[in-house]
Amino acid sequence: MPPFPGSGLAKGLAVTLRTMTRKSHTAQYPDVQPELPPRSRGVIGLFEENCTVCMLCARECPDWCIYIDSHKETVPPAAPGGRERSRNVLDRFAIDFSLCMYCGICIEVCPFDALFWSPEFEYAETDIRDLTHERDKLREWMWTVPEPPALDPGAEEPKELAAARKTADKLAAQRAAEQEAERATEQAAAQASGEPPAQAPDEAPGRNGADGTPGTAEGGTA
Repeated sequence: MPPFPGSGLAKGLAVTLRTMTRKSHTAQYPDVQPELPPRSRGVIGLFEENCTVCMLCARECPDWCIYIDSHKETVPPAAPGGRERSRNVLDRFAIDFSLCMYCGICIEVCPFDALFWSPEFEYAETDIRDLTHERDKLREWMWTVPEPPALDPGAEEPKELAAARKTADKLAAQRAAEQEAERATEQAAAQASGEPPAQAPDEAPGRNGADGTPGTAEGGTA
């Protein structure tokens, strides 16, 4: 059976009428910035203070788009009689984003947390040579890195926190044992000399006024 004349037009008008009553979801970009997920792979930020020039990121990069230059400096000894040491100083850290495939391997292999994902994505250039960004630009993107998501309440405690808490508890117990040993030594010395044991500062009796009330250090009433 041949289609009814004008049926296509009627179907098109029906679709138009249905969409006219629905709310529009158009993103008004660039006037309104999109809400990106916190783990968006927009660009790579560099936290230069954590970089030790270990070259792991450049060696593991499958596209060889990371360029690092450095030199060695001699560090004087920290204590008299110590030995001088040498350390690497970062001269250049650049990423060619025209070659980068945003795999994130450089961020995963960095042992000192010097590279992070930033949700910034507006860095298009008219010349492909301008897509090689130096460390100053990578440092600016570092400040747009979002905070890490909170841990699951039911998750295990990170090993770093557990080790730090264990060390702090050990030091506190050692300090308490040393104070107890010092107090016992003082009491033993006082008993041997026949003098009364020394009291803690908060337990020392204060002077009293004429009416028996606690007084000040000069003997006046408080």
